[in-house]
This record gives sequence, C-alpha cells and structure tokens, in this order.
Amino acid sequence: MTAPVERGPLDMVPESGADPEPALKERLADLFRTQQLAVLATQRDGQPYSNLVAFTATPDLAGLVFATARSTRKFENLAADPRASLLIDNRSNRAADFREAMAVTAVGRVVELTDDRKAGMLDLYLGKHPHLKEFVEAPTCALLMLEVEVYITVERFQKVLQWQPRTYL
Repeated sequence: MTAPVERGPLDMVPESGADPEPALKERLADLFRTQQLAVLATQRDGQPYSNLVAFTATPDLAGLVFATARSTRKFENLAADPRASLLIDNRSNRAADFREAMAVTAVGRVVELTDDRKAGMLDLYLGKHPHLKEFVEAPTCALLMLEVEVYITVERFQKVLQWQPRTYL
C-alpha cells in the first residue's frame, strides 16, 4: 500500500496556457527589469547543479538570456541536456517576504545564440549588464537563451500562477 500523496500549491496551477491574471505579464516584466541575477538549474547524470547567472529577458518574455564560459560545468551540463530552469525572485531575507516576495521559475530549453540572433540579444544583454562586456564578448564565452515553455509564479507565499509565453519552438 502506498502512502497518500500530499497536495501542494503546484497542484493548483491551472492547465490552461492563458494568462490567469491580466497583470501577471506586467509583474513578470517588472521583476525581470529589477533583478540582476537568477539561479540556473541544470542536471547531468541525475545530479542537479545550480549557479547564479546574470540575465535579461526578451521584450516578449519568451526568452531569458545569460552568458557563461564554455569551460564551465553548467555549459557541459547544458550541452548534454538543454532542459533547464531559471529561478528569479525579489526576496530580501525578511519575514515580510512571506507576504511580499515573488518567485518565478522559468522552465524550458537552452540554446546557444549565434550569428544574427546573437547580435540583437548581445545588445539587449549588455544594455542591462554593461559591466560584463569584456566577459561576454570573449571568444571563450557563450551567449545562451532559455526558450521559456512555462513560467510558474509564486506570490504571497502560496498563490501559484502559470503562464506560457509565445515560444521559440
């Protein structure tokens, strides 16, 4: 006999790809504008791996752009399995975060940007992170984009919403 499965906030995520709340896309855009870093989660051979990355969002929010050196474990992991997630949040490490913080998990596949696609995204990325110009323009660096399949947003500790942007696939 198996133990009963406890239901959590993700069990309440709507199945529909429609925006469950008209202002959600605007709140996501505001969060992405104000936050500099995201937590990238990759995996290899069943082992999870997380890193901080500087990121920016595409104007339509369908992609999240970040950079890494090709010699890193995260790049190796993504080469082996492009499925990944990025966690972006605005927590301040205060008790008020339980009422006020917003956390977003973006789930999708990561692609390396090349040629024409890279030029426009490089400008977008450097617009937010001009201090990383030397790093991101080095030949050893890859400019990557998570092509977002779904955003799962948690606000006020347990309010969970899901939104699927137009995808690149």
